[in-house]
Amino acid sequence: MSIGVPALRLGGSRYIDLSGPPAVMAVINLTEDSFYAPSRAGREEAVRRALAAETAGAAVIDFGGESTRPGAAYVSAEEELERVVSVIELLRRESAIPISVDTRKSVVARAALDAGADIVNDVSALGDDPLLAPLCAGRGAAVILMHKKGIPSNMQDAPFYEDVVTEVLEALLTAARRAEAAGIAKASIAIDPGIGFGKRLEDNLDLIARLAEISAAGYPVLVGLSRKSFIGAITGKPAEGRLAGTLAATAVAVAGGARILRTHDVAETADLARVLWAIAERSRGIER
Repeated sequence: MSIGVPALRLGGSRYIDLSGPPAVMAVINLTEDSFYAPSRAGREEAVRRALAAETAGAAVIDFGGESTRPGAAYVSAEEELERVVSVIELLRRESAIPISVDTRKSVVARAALDAGADIVNDVSALGDDPLLAPLCAGRGAAVILMHKKGIPSNMQDAPFYEDVVTEVLEALLTAARRAEAAGIAKASIAIDPGIGFGKRLEDNLDLIARLAEISAAGYPVLVGLSRKSFIGAITGKPAEGRLAGTLAATAVAVAGGARILRTHDVAETADLARVLWAIAERSRGIER
């Protein structure tokens, strides 16, 4: 298990500590069509779930107002704003926990940051909206740059790679360099290989098995494996039955250097991260 980068810097003097067990990011979808129905929540329920997730061990809450699952339809900025801004405002009154907004639109990101968000989690790696990178730079916001192939409506239409790990890493490093050129500090950038976003089953497995190659790039690596379809393809189970498979894949990702774990199942993932870290620490002590 690689310790990797010790922190993800947020605005001002705030940061997410990555020097210990991987940080857990709780997924809360403010949508009507996210693939895992129990993750969907309305305004007041979303805040209750966020506070419960913090108690259960989440280090950051990720709110999304647009589903980006394969096949999902585009959501207007107006609808996304209606879904996310008031929820962020409500949670910020109740908690200081770092808040991430899952969006690819600068107008939504700006309003979310105004409401108290700290991180912009962009599935397009700042590629869809040219105003998003300078906005994040000017506000000192942290960013999560995710790799995808295509757009949600067509990303699973016969994706193909010669070497998925090499190609994904090259794309992420290009996106990171572009973000830094726009003025975003390297210490405020995390990268995400985009498991399930324009990937075949074998691509997802290769990315997890060889995650150490991506972790070696020098940016905190976020993985979002939670209950995804590749786990269903292996186990034959629907999303509701994929927790064990998710935890198995997550354990391998942590061994490969994943430092942020985006999940629907906070308590279980936090326990996994703590146990793996304790074992790794013991192993390092024995080796010394």
